[in-house]
Amino acid sequence: MVGAMASDAMHAIDAGGYRVIVGAGLRQELGVHVAAAARAHRYALITDDQVAQHHAETALASLARHGRTSVHVMRAGEAHKTRETWATLTDELLEAGCGRDTTIVALGGGVVGDVAGFVAATFMRGVPVVQVPTSLLAMIDASVGGKTGVDTEAGKNLVGAFHPPAVVLVDVEFVRTLPVAHRRAGLAEAIKHGVIMDEEYLSRVETLAPDVIAGDASATLELVARSVEIKASVVRADPREQGLRRILNFGHTLGHALEHASGYELLHGEAVAIGMVLEARLAERIGVAAPGTAQMIERVVRSSALPVVRPAALTAAAILAATRSDKKARGGAVAYALPSRIGAMAGAERDWGIEVGDAAVLEVLT
Repeated sequence: MVGAMASDAMHAIDAGGYRVIVGAGLRQELGVHVAAAARAHRYALITDDQVAQHHAETALASLARHGRTSVHVMRAGEAHKTRETWATLTDELLEAGCGRDTTIVALGGGVVGDVAGFVAATFMRGVPVVQVPTSLLAMIDASVGGKTGVDTEAGKNLVGAFHPPAVVLVDVEFVRTLPVAHRRAGLAEAIKHGVIMDEEYLSRVETLAPDVIAGDASATLELVARSVEIKASVVRADPREQGLRRILNFGHTLGHALEHASGYELLHGEAVAIGMVLEARLAERIGVAAPGTAQMIERVVRSSALPVVRPAALTAAAILAATRSDKKARGGAVAYALPSRIGAMAGAERDWGIEVGDAAVLEVLT
């Protein structure tokens, strides 16, 4: 049955210069797909120590049929998305004899994708990268769009580059090896896509959530394919985040601040879930969102078993301070991507970024 799904329910989505292929069982022919999009003399697999236990051996065997291979393992988790990890991986590639004839294959969640993508963007002034996301969050969002980078003490993703992948290969069966908490966390980005662009899809996310959390491949494939379509349509219109693409930041200004203030104890999806609820309340409070918008978002977030309130240990002042170092800040002012209603965003006349005063932000944080 899984094999039938792999052949009968595969989606190829144009993300603007590259394709995102979504299906079940793609990992079984990983080397074929990678070589078709970015043939090379060498294939350098970058993964983390958790994903490697489940999937590295199979991936390497598949890649080895198409060229010389090496594997480079970083430690898992946002705490290791650093310049130090980037430097270590870069040195390992050089020690392995990799050159400009290398394709990097990023096998893992959003952290691996961001770090491996940044390595690819800078190694030998840029080599191809293939993104193979293994977490639901990375499948839905992080692997699509070409953003790469690392975190610093000042905040998330402050050092990086745009480096679009040669292809994104999404095998939804990877979710079966994820902890349930990570499946839930991935739903946050799907909820975001519904809020910013597709009210009907938001309702569908609410319906599909229990099956996705349970690891059902059919439900996951439907969810991922539609989310990728939405994100890809935005990325095609604005590949370098000069305007429309900023709507993808909904929930992320306060979400990133929550992550940073928590010392990355909150999963990204958990932080974004809280951020969406708070930012929707903010949008209503300053008069840009229709009444009831925040209530609807909170309902769907709760139905996905995600948090809706900030952890008590994180003070409003600390969260507000963390927004100041967000890469979306301009001239000291923090701009938010805010909904006008479910399925539409406010701020088109302001390049999709609405500056909000500290007093209003503190009101929704307290």
